[in-house]
Amino acid sequence: MSKSQLPTVPGANNMIKDEDPPLIPYEVLNGPTQRLYIVSIYVALNAWRLYNWFALVQSNTESLWLFLKWTAIDGIFLYNVPSLRIPYLRWPFSITTTIFLVHTLLTGMLMFRAYPPLELALVTGTKVLSGSDMSVLEQKVRHADLLPDRSLILGKQIIHILPEASARLSSQKQSFCLGPGRMNVDIPLLINQTTPIQIELLRFDFETNENETVSVPPKMLKSLLKDAHKGYAKNDKATPRTLRIPVTRPGLYRLHKVVDQSKLEVQKRASDILIVECPKATIKRAHANRCKGELSDLEFEVTGTPPMKVKYSRSVNGENKGFSFQSIHPEHLVSPLAALGLSGALSLNSIDISWARSLALSVPVNESLAIGGEWSYAINEIHDACGNVANFSLSNEGGEQFSLGSQLEQRFLVHERPTVAINGYDAQQSLKLPEGKAAPWPLLLGSTGRKVLDVPITVSYLFTSIENLQENGEHMSSAEQHEVTLSPHLKTPSLQKAGLYSLKSVKSQFCMGEVQEPATFLLVNPPRPTLSLASEKIFDKCAGNSIGLLVDVDLIGTPPFNIHYDVRRKGSNDVSHENVISDRFKYQLELRPPRAGHYTYTFRSIDDNVYRDHSLKGSEFVLEQDVKPPASAHFLKSGVTKRACIDEPIEARVQLQGEGPWDLEYEVVQGKKRTKYKANGIETEEHTISTEKLSQGGEYSLALASIKDKTGCKIFLGEEIKVDVRRQRPKAAFGLVDGARTISSLEGRQIGLPLKLTGESPWTLFYRKLDGPASNETVRRTLFDKNSHLEVNSAGTYEIQGVLDATCPGTIEDTAKSFEVKYVPRPQIRIAESAVIEQSGSSFMKKEVCEGDEDAMEIHLSGAPPFQIKYQQKVNPERGSKSVASKELIAGLNLASVKMDTSRAGKYEYHFLELGDNSYDHDPRKHSPLVVEQIIVSRPSARFLNPGKTYKYCKAEVSGDEIIPIVLEGVAPFYVEIAVDPHSGAKPEIIKIPNIDANSYNFRIPDRVLSLGHHIVTLRKVRDARGCQRKTEYEGPRVQVTVSDVPAIFPLDSRSDYCVYEWMSFTLSGTPPFSVHHSFNGVERRGTVPTTTFRRSSKDPGDFTILSVSDSASDCLGKANITHTVHPLPGSTISKGRTSEVDIPEGGEVEISFEFTGTPPFEFTYTRSTTTRRGEKPAVLETRHEVSFEHSKTVLVRDEGTYEVISIKDRYCAYSNQRIMATPSQRAIKSS
Repeated sequence: MSKSQLPTVPGANNMIKDEDPPLIPYEVLNGPTQRLYIVSIYVALNAWRLYNWFALVQSNTESLWLFLKWTAIDGIFLYNVPSLRIPYLRWPFSITTTIFLVHTLLTGMLMFRAYPPLELALVTGTKVLSGSDMSVLEQKVRHADLLPDRSLILGKQIIHILPEASARLSSQKQSFCLGPGRMNVDIPLLINQTTPIQIELLRFDFETNENETVSVPPKMLKSLLKDAHKGYAKNDKATPRTLRIPVTRPGLYRLHKVVDQSKLEVQKRASDILIVECPKATIKRAHANRCKGELSDLEFEVTGTPPMKVKYSRSVNGENKGFSFQSIHPEHLVSPLAALGLSGALSLNSIDISWARSLALSVPVNESLAIGGEWSYAINEIHDACGNVANFSLSNEGGEQFSLGSQLEQRFLVHERPTVAINGYDAQQSLKLPEGKAAPWPLLLGSTGRKVLDVPITVSYLFTSIENLQENGEHMSSAEQHEVTLSPHLKTPSLQKAGLYSLKSVKSQFCMGEVQEPATFLLVNPPRPTLSLASEKIFDKCAGNSIGLLVDVDLIGTPPFNIHYDVRRKGSNDVSHENVISDRFKYQLELRPPRAGHYTYTFRSIDDNVYRDHSLKGSEFVLEQDVKPPASAHFLKSGVTKRACIDEPIEARVQLQGEGPWDLEYEVVQGKKRTKYKANGIETEEHTISTEKLSQGGEYSLALASIKDKTGCKIFLGEEIKVDVRRQRPKAAFGLVDGARTISSLEGRQIGLPLKLTGESPWTLFYRKLDGPASNETVRRTLFDKNSHLEVNSAGTYEIQGVLDATCPGTIEDTAKSFEVKYVPRPQIRIAESAVIEQSGSSFMKKEVCEGDEDAMEIHLSGAPPFQIKYQQKVNPERGSKSVASKELIAGLNLASVKMDTSRAGKYEYHFLELGDNSYDHDPRKHSPLVVEQIIVSRPSARFLNPGKTYKYCKAEVSGDEIIPIVLEGVAPFYVEIAVDPHSGAKPEIIKIPNIDANSYNFRIPDRVLSLGHHIVTLRKVRDARGCQRKTEYEGPRVQVTVSDVPAIFPLDSRSDYCVYEWMSFTLSGTPPFSVHHSFNGVERRGTVPTTTFRRSSKDPGDFTILSVSDSASDCLGKANITHTVHPLPGSTISKGRTSEVDIPEGGEVEISFEFTGTPPFEFTYTRSTTTRRGEKPAVLETRHEVSFEHSKTVLVRDEGTYEVISIKDRYCAYSNQRIMATPSQRAIKSS
């Protein structure tokens, strides 16, 4: 049969794809989990709903509030679940509405208690789940506490048939060893059902394998038995005892013979105990100082029974690590302990026990010391083959504790190795020193670690002098070998001899180091610098006079050279100190003094790259000369273009040389025009030349033409300077702003007045303010831009007084020399004039209004909108504390409306503190606060003196009108409307009460509006003399009035005799909850019952009587007289209520005595069960039933087991380990 596929539903895929995804994506929370959360929330809400309902039933509080609360919660939850778009929870709106209406109906039934069967079922279920109820003493007790305890049946009789005696060695997984600090060991001997008088042990020696018999002395045996019986009862002979026999020698111990008081040998079980020497260890001493990279080279000497295990620790610079050696034993050793893994006790057939001897073994430890610092090795534990542990650090169960000493711990320092190299020099770059001078060793010290060693370092090196070097520059075979010691705390050694130095080795106090490259350098002593001089005179071609010297200088030394010489002129005390620098060995120096006279040149010292300040002494280093320099002249500031103003002369300073007086010729050249000038008889060496005023602007040249001095030689000159003459003077004027020289600005803001400047930067402007206190004060300002702005910060008229640019004074335009600055007016606020606002000084008072009425206030604003207004609303309410709220208002027009706050009665103040507009922010110095006051009159209120109270009346007592007190607040007289709404669904009655002249009123309910059932009385409206009213039609104060029948109570069972812990049940008629008045043994009490079922139990016997009952509908009291008698439970004891044990031989018998409490006759059942250990369940071997007409009975038994009573019954009640029974109905209650 072929498989057929189901037809595809059209559009099914599109439906799935077009379906909106959940609000919470599946990536965050999958669909099933979302549904689980919704169901959990739903269950939690319903649990809360039932909790509120149960509190309502218990305290009878107001129902309407709870109904409205849960209707709102159901609506919010149910209508929002579909909006989450969870699969299978996307209900249509109609289904959601249906579910909501069902929940509303159920909520109404619960909260208004409109369906008593449902309420009864819920209350009963709540009690069952809570697991508690009330007793006759009106105390809440758990159901588990209402069960009898096991004290009614007490005692056991245990009969033992005495067993055979036995003895064996028992190590109990312990290990035993002898050694220092442990001179003896106690061997445990386990005995059962016997008192030994003789004990013998066999000891096998490890060395010879021979055995010997060890007997326990009688006196010691008595002491051992006494210690073994400590902690046990005298009649406890069944529990085995342990004798601890001390031994002092190692070996294998075996139990040989045990004889008891009957002179018979006790049965013994084969077991051996091994006692060995305790393990111990030492570390062979090693050097306390090591070098990095070496091996640790340690040996552990361990002694014990192999195979052994050693645990040791290694600490490097405080970082601990643990290590261990496993299975330390000599070669070809075969030990049964290694295979069996036993500790202390074993059974051996062979008598060869040489494998248990204590051996001394060496364990080498070789680890690379790769880290510098403090190393420490310590032996922590030694385990031998028997499980004995020597713990050298911490106490350990089953092991010995020893302190770490020098034999168990080895500490040493691992030092870093030093390194050395030549610093800054090598075989190619020599160290050059002056002759006779010393220099510190150029060594670069280091180490294999991160820091330089702080210890003395010894460096070994080879030395060969310059004269003894080989031709290739290497050391001779007879080179000298030296050592130098370096220390951070000592001065570095120095060297002085010239020659070749080569580092060979380096070492510290403990370690050899490494010589790194460069390791060789050459020290040389260069020759001292000196010079030789050769000079010739320089003559003037016109006068033939000497005008200077030309000196050739030959240099010897190490370049560069610095030559220091002095120049002295005869007749003058001034000495000129000069120097020249040359990086070559030949230098030419030209000496040309500017003034005539006799000159002496003294070369005093020379420096080179090695020697400093080498003195030159001798006549060969002194030169002399008579100098008469030719006439000459030059500008003091040449090479710079000079600036000049139009219509002003040119001036320049000239320096003259030669012998005065001088005649100077100079000329001014502009284009093709040349003007010559001449100055004669100039006596001073500095002279200022000037020209006529230059009326044309442009570029000029001022040139020196010739000069003639006292010698009469005319020298032609060619030096000139450029002069740039300005073509016009600078000008200053104010610019325009929007076509005028007037500007409006905000107060306090800095204003830039536009300027128009011509000329060269910078300009110096002089101006003043024509009005104000500083009108006569001229202000100076420096400007750098042609279109600069003159910054001012106050209103007024500003006028330019003068201007200077970088070189020339300027002019001012008369039509543009002044500028006017004006201020924009600030915003203002005022209250609009109205009939409801009165002004009182600086404050305004607005007409009072009722609390909650709408009210507003108009304000007028002037300035540039929009306006920003900030004000404070201060409230001094009639009730409550004062408050201050800051508010802000933005107005787009010049008229704004401020809404008045009328939410609470009291005095309101509106302080307008801040005002700003589009031009100005708020300025507290410019604004005066505005205050508006208003009184808000409180609305009257009405309330019941006891709101929410339920006034309850009995049906037989309804007569006339009843009184409900009402409290009124406000100004009398009052007008009040009251509604009386019956639960029957009839139209509520409206009662109007006018002209109430007092603040309290006793409302009398007319008899015509009251009927059997519930009524709700509500205050609907109240109005006082000020015209203010308050409507409370839907949420007003209310009370309840209930007219009810008289309640009654009836027993559910016809019997009058009960047992303790048994429930006595009754049924109630009326409206729950009920109050039941009852007495127990003459003491009256009152119980509250939330349902129509009343039940109580008692753990004490006595008489229980129902006196009366009342319900929650009213205070009506129903009389009753129902009495029940509570009887105690019977009891039974064996052996006075204790557990007794009797040991009998085979075939013997013993009496068991039973005692009873209760009312005869008694029927009881007892069992014989197996005797078991604690924690095991016994098995019942036999069950017997007996009858007794007295309070005691004796039975003879001869079988082994545990005898105990399991049930007892008297005339009224029965008790067993499983139930309690009452004779009339054989009813049972479980006991635990």
